[in-house]
Amino acid sequence: MTAQDAAPVRVKAKWRPSLSLMVFMMLTAVLALPFVGLFFFRIYENQLVHQAESELIAQSAALAATIQQDMRTHLPERTSLGMQVPPETGRYGSEELTPLLPSLDLARDRLLPRRPEAQAATVPASEAYRAAGARIEPLLVATQKVTLAGFRLLDPQGVVIAGRGELGQSLAHVEEVAEALKGRFAAMLRLRVSKNEPPPIYSLSRGTGVRVFTAMPVVLYGRVAAVLYASRTPSNVFRHLYEEKGKVAAAGLSVAVLTLLIGLAFHRTITRPVKELIARTDAIGKGDRKALRPLDHHGTAEFAMLSQSFLDMAAALANRSDFVATFAAHVSHELKSPLTSIEGAAELLRDDVDSRAMTDAERRRFLDNIAADAKRLTVITNRLRELARAEGPPTGGDIAVGSAIEALRSVVSGLAIEARGELGSPVAISLENLRIVLAHLADNALQNGAGRLAIDVSREGGALRLDIRDDGPGISPNNRAQVFDSFFTTRRDSGGTGMGLAIVQAMLTAHGGSITLVESERGAHFAVLLPLA
Repeated sequence: MTAQDAAPVRVKAKWRPSLSLMVFMMLTAVLALPFVGLFFFRIYENQLVHQAESELIAQSAALAATIQQDMRTHLPERTSLGMQVPPETGRYGSEELTPLLPSLDLARDRLLPRRPEAQAATVPASEAYRAAGARIEPLLVATQKVTLAGFRLLDPQGVVIAGRGELGQSLAHVEEVAEALKGRFAAMLRLRVSKNEPPPIYSLSRGTGVRVFTAMPVVLYGRVAAVLYASRTPSNVFRHLYEEKGKVAAAGLSVAVLTLLIGLAFHRTITRPVKELIARTDAIGKGDRKALRPLDHHGTAEFAMLSQSFLDMAAALANRSDFVATFAAHVSHELKSPLTSIEGAAELLRDDVDSRAMTDAERRRFLDNIAADAKRLTVITNRLRELARAEGPPTGGDIAVGSAIEALRSVVSGLAIEARGELGSPVAISLENLRIVLAHLADNALQNGAGRLAIDVSREGGALRLDIRDDGPGISPNNRAQVFDSFFTTRRDSGGTGMGLAIVQAMLTAHGGSITLVESERGAHFAVLLPLA
């Protein structure tokens, strides 16, 4: 790995919204939703206008059919009728279904001013039409009481002949009436006339100040015999909101309070733990070991898990840092002694080249010391390589325990190895790594004077247990707590490195296993657990 490979990966610097800003924006959006919703009432208002127009069409169609029947029965044959109905309408006198659908739209249609006042009639209504109006008047009044719609019945000249007001006056100059006098149905949106000032909330609406006007021709013998002029103010939701302004204010206050509570919950459960975790990370990065403690407030279960995982990782890195420092000190000490010995012997031999003061026996003794120290350095180097391999990521593979024991017999001499139990059970470790584990345990027993090694294999839950016993002198109570420490040995003078059991423990831990020292009356007894493959 190069220095460039080991460099920390940096997050690309660019603007990113903070968590507090995102929470604030979301809460603002939640708080604004009720107010934004008021503008969406325009859609509902348009639907109310459609509803009012549709009701006026239905009522006018029913009344027009009744008026048509009345005039067909009572009007004299020579009564003058209005204009010929245009054939393109295709509605009057046809047997096909020709529905009238509401077409007014608050967003699209032009909003006309208030309906013009009635004017004096140029030509008064004829006697026959005044009589017809008198007959129809009670029907219009009764209908208006129930539907709340206003009705006027006009003769073919646009003169009012029935209705609650403007009798005898002309409405022929009104746009929708002029269209109906030509035989076409017309509907218009106009500003409504009200005796009271509209409430302030009406300023948010367009539909609350309008009135729907429809003019439907009454056709007789293909000509306009009369016009039924109707009008109605659509229902609106703002009137109800204004009437219930106290409840609306209470609802708005409730939304504000709820939004505040949500914000506090977000702060306590998300923002605050994140900021505390960031501060803790900075402190640990600067070497503050006191920061390796749980957060004051975790907020949620996920943050508690994240905090614990972070603290575990930081503690592992701190322990690894301590281990590396201690390990480096031990390695330098272990390497220094043989190197010093080799250097001293080499200098003495070099000086003796000229003086020839040493005997052959002395010269051979120095060379033997150099060879022994070089061999010790080789052993230490091999142990360091094995320890690095043991502490690295586990390699894949599985092997039966019996195969590893057979491989152990082929490389270890001078030690009788006995094995029994479930030797065919596979464990999740490669043959080479398991051989290294068993070889160190066997070498440890051999170097301590054992002549026999017994291995009992059995299942224990989801793992395989190896009870490894030797018949040596055992481990003294004072040394039991240190046997797995790196470089701890009682055989340093005879070439012991103190790394064998440390390598075994690291190798087993990397593969999800473990090793423990079991008390025994004679010899050393180790219990090894390995996961089953």
